[in-house]
Amino acid sequence: MTLIPLDLVDLALAATLILLNAALSIWLRLGLARQILIAALRMGIQLWLLGLVLAYLFELTSPALTGAAALVMIGFAGFEVFSRQSRPIRGLWTYGLGTGTMLLAGGLVTVFALTALVAPAPWYDPRFALPLLGMVLGNTMTGIALGLDSLSGLAVRERAAIEARLCLGATRAAALRPVLRDAARTGMIPIVNSMAATGLVAIPGMMTGQILAGAAPMEAIKYQLLIMCLIAGGTSLGVFLSVVGMAAFLSDSRHRLRLDRLRPAKPAPDAPG
Repeated sequence: MTLIPLDLVDLALAATLILLNAALSIWLRLGLARQILIAALRMGIQLWLLGLVLAYLFELTSPALTGAAALVMIGFAGFEVFSRQSRPIRGLWTYGLGTGTMLLAGGLVTVFALTALVAPAPWYDPRFALPLLGMVLGNTMTGIALGLDSLSGLAVRERAAIEARLCLGATRAAALRPVLRDAARTGMIPIVNSMAATGLVAIPGMMTGQILAGAAPMEAIKYQLLIMCLIAGGTSLGVFLSVVGMAAFLSDSRHRLRLDRLRPAKPAPDAPG
């Protein structure tokens, strides 16, 4: 069995569902229609460009080009984390924190999978390295963005309680521990929910693709379990590193809360349509 090819008519019919989403947004005045259409257009352009780049990289199998492509992916993921913060850190620290933690967490997990688990030859083969990194980054990015946004919001909301603990002699680590714990939990919720629903509620994308391509269901399940473990490991490591890093940034060596290092909260969008 081979994968059934799709033509432009098939894709156009599928795109009508996006138009339906935009129409519902306009009808219900959710203010999301423009965002939905722009996101769909970005998705189409990005996937088309990705196809061209991957076809080129697959032919060369160059470690330098594969590494460059991985850095570009991490850089864009870092920008997405930055753009999703309602109270970003002043300067480029939010971008640097999100990008750095994804580079460390996603890079370590992906290299571990390529060298010790999947073990292609060569280990940096872009056919394996880039898809694995992309799946890990996509989920790690969501966890980090939620964790950082939750931590900044909680620090502002619980400012009086945090400063009271500091005044009573608590260290900055002890004073921030409750909000840090809640932020980390928020960042981990999506991957925990995903693992709980996988197999019973949802058939994940990688497993679906393998089955459609003709792979045996049990073999597809093995790979999906591998991927879910990698995603969970990368997400938990990334969330932990990012919230600890931001907690350190929101305090100083004199054990003071430094909310002045946060930018003002972004106004909520209220455009009709």
